[in-house]
Amino acid sequence: MAERSKTPVHVAIIMDGNGRWAKKRGLDRTEGHVAGVESVRRTVKAAVAEGVRYLTLYTFSTENWGRPKEEVDAIMELFCRSVISETAELCAQGVKVRLLGDRSAFSDKVKAYIEKIESETSSGNKLTLILAMNYSSHNEMAFAVRDIARRVESGKLKADSITEQTISDSLMTAEYPDPDLVIRTGGEYRLSNFLLWQSAYSELYFTPQLWPDFDKDSLAEALDDFAGRERRYGLVGASHCKNNTSK
Repeated sequence: MAERSKTPVHVAIIMDGNGRWAKKRGLDRTEGHVAGVESVRRTVKAAVAEGVRYLTLYTFSTENWGRPKEEVDAIMELFCRSVISETAELCAQGVKVRLLGDRSAFSDKVKAYIEKIESETSSGNKLTLILAMNYSSHNEMAFAVRDIARRVESGKLKADSITEQTISDSLMTAEYPDPDLVIRTGGEYRLSNFLLWQSAYSELYFTPQLWPDFDKDSLAEALDDFAGRERRYGLVGASHCKNNTSK
């Protein structure tokens, strides 16, 4: 494969299709989530090799609490087991793990494992792996609005001075760059309440591939597609400008 002209700094992935993958094979939905963890492992390793600096995975949305309790419990237990089995390898790869979302709804056990993996991988300097858990963009925006409103009410901020940057700085993602590329697996064509503010100018890539089948070649295909796009951010493209100046 030829060397790419550009690689996204931040890739975000909506990992869709675990349940359908399991159903196609006559398995319980939880087996799809187990297979999905294997795909996470492959994708993290590939992202490090590709030079991606930030990888955000939509792991568990606020809406996912509405799934059957047995499935939610299985997902949480799988997360805890993954912390135990994956932390050493993540450290070896230089991966720093951070949670994105409201952790207040998690059990004490899950909170402890979140703190464990964040603490033990804190020195990672090659890739920041951001796990969006109990996250939704609407909830995040409501949190930001409340924070800004409190600052206005207290006199620390004037309403007329609120800018787009004020909002960005009040979001849970304030310390991270916006995603350059958002990938969704599973064949659906929507963002499902994921990084809506941050993805305003992200490139979107949709694949019918179910998440457990996603691998390093799948990521490479998405990155190749990204490299071939011209990002204009609402401006006129470079090729258009060249054509105009040549007249």
